[in-house]
Amino acid sequence: MTILFTLLFGAMVGSFLNVCIHRLPQQESIVVPRSRCPACKQPIRALDNIPVVSFVLLRGRCRSCGHRISWRYPLVEALTALLFVLTVSRFGVTLKAAFLLAFLCGLVVVSFIDLDHQIIPNVITLPGIPLGLIGGLLVREPPLLDRLLGTLAGAGFLYLVLFYGGVLYGQEAMGEGDLNLIALVGAFLGWKAVVVTILVACVVGSAVGLGLMAVRRLGRRQHIPFGPFLALGAVVGLFWGERLIGWYLRFL
Repeated sequence: MTILFTLLFGAMVGSFLNVCIHRLPQQESIVVPRSRCPACKQPIRALDNIPVVSFVLLRGRCRSCGHRISWRYPLVEALTALLFVLTVSRFGVTLKAAFLLAFLCGLVVVSFIDLDHQIIPNVITLPGIPLGLIGGLLVREPPLLDRLLGTLAGAGFLYLVLFYGGVLYGQEAMGEGDLNLIALVGAFLGWKAVVVTILVACVVGSAVGLGLMAVRRLGRRQHIPFGPFLALGAVVGLFWGERLIGWYLRFL
């Protein structure tokens, strides 16, 4: 029952995250007005706003105008529900789980905003850094020093990439929003998770970039959003980081 409730609650939170993803880049309120169709602006009825289920029943179209609804909406809801279940299964119904869920929700929002607009909103990352450091005093693990090291070392490493990428290629290798995002990861998860985050993000991001260039969907000097890869690395670092570090040390 706990897992079922967590799944349903996570899907409901995912529905709210969709609102944040759509409205934050446009600097609109995430509270009012109520959810509406982006095409015809008609308010969405409660029965048409059930996470995932309504999308299937409506066959991916608005009831009022028939405008096609993006697959992103049920994807965000399902992804958020999955992250909620993983977190509660791992950490239980605890203060630490609630603390980490707030962090994971932030990752979902910045990832999809970065995919759509190639920006990582400071309104999430900058308040989130002190929240991670201060909130970490309540959950106690990892220690505050690990969080501070993760925040400073992660952002410092990406700053060097940003600086030398500009020197070598005459353009930004990544955006400043990525620096804030990795600092956020360090504040919540500590320096070990930052190491895993950066490694996973670089490996997966490089593979995706090379794949897109191979099929000629991406030019050599074009950018792909790096925020989603950092978010993926952070999730891997949170749930499987210790195992990966242990496996790597045994391999050496």
